Amino acid sequence: MSIKYIFITGGVVSSLGKGLTSASVAMLLENRNIKTAMLKLDPYINVDPGTMNPFQHGEVYVTDDGAETDLDLGHYYRFTNSILSKKSNATTGQIYDTVIKKERKGDYLGKTVQVIPHITDEIKKRILDCATQEKGIKVVFVEIGGTVGDIESLPFLEAIRQFRNERRKDCINIHLTYVPYLKAAGEIKTKPTQHSAQMLREIGIIPDIILCRCEKPLDNIFKEKISLFCNVDKEAVIDETDVENSIYEVPVQLQHQKLDQMICKMLNLKCGPINLTKWQKMLKSLINPKKKVTIGIVGKYLAHQDAYKSIFEALTHAGAHLNTEIEIKKFESDKIVKNQKLLNEVKNLDGYLVPGGFGPRGLLGKILTAKYAREKKIPYFGICLGMHIMAIEFARNVLKLKDANSTEMEPETADKVIAILEDQKRIEKLGGTMRLGAYQCSLNANSKAFKAYKKKSISERHRHRYEFNNKYKKLMEKKGVLFSGILKDDTLCEIMELKNHPWMLSVQFHPEFKSKPLIPHPLFIAFIEAALKKRQKK
Repeated sequence: MSIKYIFITGGVVSSLGKGLTSASVAMLLENRNIKTAMLKLDPYINVDPGTMNPFQHGEVYVTDDGAETDLDLGHYYRFTNSILSKKSNATTGQIYDTVIKKERKGDYLGKTVQVIPHITDEIKKRILDCATQEKGIKVVFVEIGGTVGDIESLPFLEAIRQFRNERRKDCINIHLTYVPYLKAAGEIKTKPTQHSAQMLREIGIIPDIILCRCEKPLDNIFKEKISLFCNVDKEAVIDETDVENSIYEVPVQLQHQKLDQMICKMLNLKCGPINLTKWQKMLKSLINPKKKVTIGIVGKYLAHQDAYKSIFEALTHAGAHLNTEIEIKKFESDKIVKNQKLLNEVKNLDGYLVPGGFGPRGLLGKILTAKYAREKKIPYFGICLGMHIMAIEFARNVLKLKDANSTEMEPETADKVIAILEDQKRIEKLGGTMRLGAYQCSLNANSKAFKAYKKKSISERHRHRYEFNNKYKKLMEKKGVLFSGILKDDTLCEIMELKNHPWMLSVQFHPEFKSKPLIPHPLFIAFIEAALKKRQKK
């Protein structure tokens, strides 16, 4: 049987949730024993989001093979078991870079290189590459970033028009659009959806299913109107309302409207029975928790809700697993030092998490957080830069090395506790040059890390350029630090923890990238368990 393709486009406005919708539908098909693959096509000219400011783009999600990708791949990972790799994300920058390199090599034999067919052919090749990266893939979800009408999206839309025309029985288009409710007029408006579908038709793409993002379910009269004006069966107009409690309700909401069955029928897919028992059990625990902890996240990109998306989700997963509500308090690290009221608010929570980041802004606020957590015996979880913070704070206040710092923040510091890797010093380009992707780590059997993972060797994903300087390892070990995780077949420190502390642990990698709602990450579970113990003592 030929591979099937589902193209997901968006209309009216961005941030409607195409990635979340794609992941939810893929999860439903997987539950029916249909193997899926996921591809995000991003219209921006950056080769990848690795050099983009989190305030602009949000989180950079990293795959096992070291691709720096769009945050929607995080949704794909959390909701599905689809393979995610460099073949799961393509940008305009990558497409044009590939075509230009081919032109320079003479691959086009003197032809004039044009958007059609050369750019669109390369886009179609990326779709096929994603579809064939593993055996047994039955359905490929292709999400087009941006909205219909964006000038930068046109080559991608033309490519999927051609692709559909070449495989008419194997492709459908799901168009996600916005149906606003005008409070002042007391009316629901379908005109934006009509215009959006019309623009798609002008390009040559007729939607098979229209998903309507709206505040509350649409009455039949509105579905009939959208069906009539958008040339879509009434049954194929489905509302995707704002969920009350959690994004993990979206698959259940769509399944209730039989979207997965409709897709199987349209694509002539053989599908098994669906069983969402485990998912619904997780939702019940998430929505009706029996316990509660308050976690302070001290970072520098908290003004953007998606900058630490995977961390927030990993905490949610651990909370659902432990039947615990996670109240998150966000603190901009650069404001803590200046504001005494804010400094007091940060104190006396059940646990602290310092996430990754780059640059010196807000450094002191994070160091004060680590110092407070260490001295007051409050659970502390440091991730990437959060580990650097823990090492610097310990060096300054326990080892009494007052100038201890990272060479990222202070290149000429006297005590380079955190330093750049030797093989990184020769690199001039920023994009795609950090230590990226999955690495094996060996654990000390007498450590909190081992107690959490329950195994001696782990694989975790990295995204960083600076490492702990082993010159200070013995000094710290004498004062109570345990370097409980070491890069396999190497000497690089991956995990550090305090022996005489209930739970103060930091990692060089990004565990949040490997957490799922049904399989929470063990370190996040251990962190929340420690926070629960702290709260009980209070």
